[in-house]
Amino acid sequence: MRLVTEVVVFHHALGVTDFIRGFVDTLRDEGHTVHAPDLFDGRTFDRIDDGLAYSEELGGPMAVVERARVAVAPLAGDVVYIGFSLGVLPAQSLAQTRRGALGAVLLYSALPLGQWGDNWPVAWPDGVALQLHILDGDEDIEHARGLATTVAGAELFIYPGSEHYFAENDDEAAALLRERVLAFLAAR
Repeated sequence: MRLVTEVVVFHHALGVTDFIRGFVDTLRDEGHTVHAPDLFDGRTFDRIDDGLAYSEELGGPMAVVERARVAVAPLAGDVVYIGFSLGVLPAQSLAQTRRGALGAVLLYSALPLGQWGDNWPVAWPDGVALQLHILDGDEDIEHARGLATTVAGAELFIYPGSEHYFAENDDEAAALLRERVLAFLAAR
């Protein structure tokens, strides 16, 4: 087994919050080199709607993905991309389109294959591992299930609860999520 040393974590619509920083620190504590680009230029929000409105001010979902592409351009490859909710857009797009992607971990959300043209091709690339974590009953659960059945060897974890950012509101779910992500990274 090879230890993944290069991981990129993309934040959700609240920005780089204490939870995101703590998650990044957990990965670093396990020996991974982790990049956590701030796609919001230091802005954080208390409400998801406010963060989504800010992402629209930046130019919308494709602008967020483009900011992510610029942020990872210096990386050579052999990268696992991790995205939380809004951060799933760049994580999934880069895993599907960027040379050297080893895998993707999609947290709180998922997109169907072929969602927005060339940024999300209709096929998942061979050899790129996939792990998904989503809330039972979330609006994106069918997308997550579809990806899990389409991508060979994909892991899908469904969590109970009612909060979209479930790991940030449930310590038990957060611990389980971290454990599962670390196992995924250790297997790359």
